[in-house]
Amino acid sequence: MNRLGGGTVSIFARSGNNTDLAAAHLARQATASLAGVLSGLGKSRSDLAKAMGVSPGRVSQIMSGDANLTVRTLAACAEALGASVEIKFYAHPETAGRQDDGSGAASPTQGSSLPSGFLT
Repeated sequence: MNRLGGGTVSIFARSGNNTDLAAAHLARQATASLAGVLSGLGKSRSDLAKAMGVSPGRVSQIMSGDANLTVRTLAACAEALGASVEIKFYAHPETAGRQDDGSGAASPTQGSSLPSGFLT
């Protein structure tokens, strides 16, 4: 870290901010998907809380997207609903054509996911 003007500036500040934004986006996607499954199954948040063995307040935290959702929490929700969770990594279109030049930049990747029904 550098000391500039009496304040501490991290060289990772911009990257961390991007990571925080990406994490918030993923949390919103996960909770929207979870809400869709609940609705499709005709179940309420209270039903999910009972099935998970947690308080309705905990389900509200999960559904708010503010909570730091873990893979374990997502798996617990899926298990309680008899559903599956799928997580995919893929290259952004603007980085998909890059070749690894030794600079540590992203190299092309193929989308990949766990087999269907992996987390049930």
